[in-house]
Amino acid sequence: MDHPDIRIIDAVHNPEGEKLLYKCLAPHPYRRYRKRARYLEAVAGELRKEILLMDGDAVGMIEYAPVLASAYPISGHGVWVMNCIGVLRRAKGHRFGKLLMGRMLEAAEDASGFATIGLVGHPSPWLRRGQMEYLGFGSVDSLRMRHRVKRPEVCFETHLMWMPMEDGAEPPAMNWEEVLKGVDFCIAHPLYNNENLGLEVVFEKC
Repeated sequence: MDHPDIRIIDAVHNPEGEKLLYKCLAPHPYRRYRKRARYLEAVAGELRKEILLMDGDAVGMIEYAPVLASAYPISGHGVWVMNCIGVLRRAKGHRFGKLLMGRMLEAAEDASGFATIGLVGHPSPWLRRGQMEYLGFGSVDSLRMRHRVKRPEVCFETHLMWMPMEDGAEPPAMNWEEVLKGVDFCIAHPLYNNENLGLEVVFEKC
């Protein structure tokens, strides 16, 4: 079997990756939408997003930023936050997740540690806690919650995941009240707050 042609591109600065600044890997049509554009503008110069191409097709991605440019309500000194990471199922088995993580760790080598979220019991296949643990993160806090409109009978856990890079690094903190409002930086995100619902707070505690 031939070895696949693997290439990683900078989606922020490379025109070849511009569409994937909005579309990611989820099966949604490409479109520029206001809230994503607003986030990209607010974190210009800080946000980093890299796309992994296999034989010319986008099959993996990672998006990360210093904590003050994070898409999540996370705080912490010297912390970098991974907004998202994903590898398509058809590209599994090549350790692409570890490869993308390596890119982030190298780019933010002065970070005290890295934070992200991990989900348990959410119907989405993205950002599962087990996946984050495989990449080296551990849970330091969590909240059990549910969507107020879509499948409100389903309770799931959202975990604050942490990977310290320095001995004695202080773990980050999460503003859970803000988490309950949902996120709007990515239309494909499991915690996305669809503005068509007209809700400021789209989740509630279980």
